[in-house]
Amino acid sequence: MYTGTPRTRELLGLAAFIALCLGVSALGGWVTAGSVGNWYPTLNKPAFNPPDWVFAPVWTLLYLMIAIAGWRVWRRRGLAGARGAMSAYALQLALNLGWSFVFFGGRMIGVALAEIVLLLAAILLNAVLFWRIERAAALLLVPYAAWVGFAVALNAALWRLN
Repeated sequence: MYTGTPRTRELLGLAAFIALCLGVSALGGWVTAGSVGNWYPTLNKPAFNPPDWVFAPVWTLLYLMIAIAGWRVWRRRGLAGARGAMSAYALQLALNLGWSFVFFGGRMIGVALAEIVLLLAAILLNAVLFWRIERAAALLLVPYAAWVGFAVALNAALWRLN
């Protein structure tokens, strides 16, 4: 059982959420790295495909926002007190990581499209459940949902063009 100060507990919790989200990011990056240099450049891309350099800073910021959102709900209710919301949180992180494995690891653009639609639904569910607990946490997920919505359109275009 933790016996430190509440402030220390909160900071350790924040560090754990950041480590979790950056860990998901690192695993996704590891899977992605093998295809970004040789497979992805060969794909036909839509005109709205962002330059490659955009993805890393956007995802880094989003993962930090996702971490802070989860931490805020945990801080308010704990894991047991927010079981449904935190289950949705874990689900969207798992689907997020899964997309990298399907798209870049498996190079299955159509399957990845179905998976990213599920990811977007999980993010929206997570935001709704967070809203009921802490509105700021839910709002922190809005840019993530918007970016994944854009990624759905990009994934669909890549599937259509290739």
